[in-house]
Amino acid sequence: MRLSPDEARRRFAADPVARLATVSATGRPHIVPIVFVVADDLIYTSVDAKPKTTLALRRLANIAANPAVAVLADHYRDDWTRLWWVRADGNARIADTDEDRTAKHLLTTRYPVYVQQPPPGPVIAIDVTRWSGWSAS
Repeated sequence: MRLSPDEARRRFAADPVARLATVSATGRPHIVPIVFVVADDLIYTSVDAKPKTTLALRRLANIAANPAVAVLADHYRDDWTRLWWVRADGNARIADTDEDRTAKHLLTTRYPVYVQQPPPGPVIAIDVTRWSGWSAS
């Protein structure tokens, strides 16, 4: 069953993790799991302190080259009547200083681990242009 945009946004916002899909300047897809927070039709995620070889991540280069992104949250259960997925399509950008502070506050409220390990990297702000989704029931 197709989900309304409001129901899709509600389910997406409640999920703890999603996958961010970006595309490089040469058309190569790249997908990574993210933690995030939803504020109206904005999704915020930040480059966090989990071990990485660099903070100059491929997702940031891809967004600079092509801001069109998709973010997918899904719910799997062995009981297939409880399956659902939601996709947020939009345009990503690096948040400015004020928005960065606001987003990191919202992220810290949602993910308490950020109190002890604040995200050191930039905030990605995704202006959602379309919420879509499906549910088995």
